[in-house]
Amino acid sequence: MKIRPGIELANLTDVGCTRTENQDYYAYAEAESDKEFRRKGRLAVVADGMGGHQGGQVASTIAVEAIRDTYLQDEGEDPEAALIAAFSGAQAAILQLASEHPELTGMGTTCVAVAIRDGRLHYGHVGDSRLYLFRNSTICRLTRDHTYVNRLVDEGTITPEQAETHPDRNVLTAALGMNRAVPAEFGESTLEASDVLLLCTDGLHGLVSDAEMLATTTRGSPSDACRELVALAKARGGFDNITLQIIRIDNGGEERQGSSHNRAEG
Repeated sequence: MKIRPGIELANLTDVGCTRTENQDYYAYAEAESDKEFRRKGRLAVVADGMGGHQGGQVASTIAVEAIRDTYLQDEGEDPEAALIAAFSGAQAAILQLASEHPELTGMGTTCVAVAIRDGRLHYGHVGDSRLYLFRNSTICRLTRDHTYVNRLVDEGTITPEQAETHPDRNVLTAALGMNRAVPAEFGESTLEASDVLLLCTDGLHGLVSDAEMLATTTRGSPSDACRELVALAKARGGFDNITLQIIRIDNGGEERQGSSHNRAEG
């Protein structure tokens, strides 16, 4: 895969230590033509599927590929509007397939996606896959988990520290595939040179602390960081599939052409 200059990219997914199949999925994509690249920028997506009878694997694949295709084919000039349309398309595609195949009823997926264009970061997410921004040795989580426990934190019922070990911390309150309007949230931010973005599933952030992610991601190359973080999560039990993408911004993310997607390594 050829990636236009402006970023350093690495991604990795692993089945973990206890699961028999990988229901995570990810993609990185750029438009093929330089003209479209200038209009659409870069896109990275990570999803964590759920559902029996291969449902989670199907849902995460549909979500990532629908978001990628819809975003790149969108004819508008607003990246956030294109992301919103892309999440809506993914929601519709998952529900449509579930209606046609009863054995897939109840399948769904978390999802986090970023678009980088003109030195701006646009992002959308649903569920508990996360997006982090590392800048000047600090860490900022840009997404808010859509979970039952996070709702309790928002209500003041429990503390963030209690949430980390709560037995229901993985119970989702929103995901693509839930039979209602897409419950995704969207945002944007300015990017600076040397910023690092980390997209990941809960198989990583459930076992590796923010401080450990910051230290690992900022001391070495993105590819080394991906391997180290996956190894750390597996050393602590690897209770779930582990997937991450790391993007280091060289100069606002502006102009290495192509598309990459994968399910499992290791």
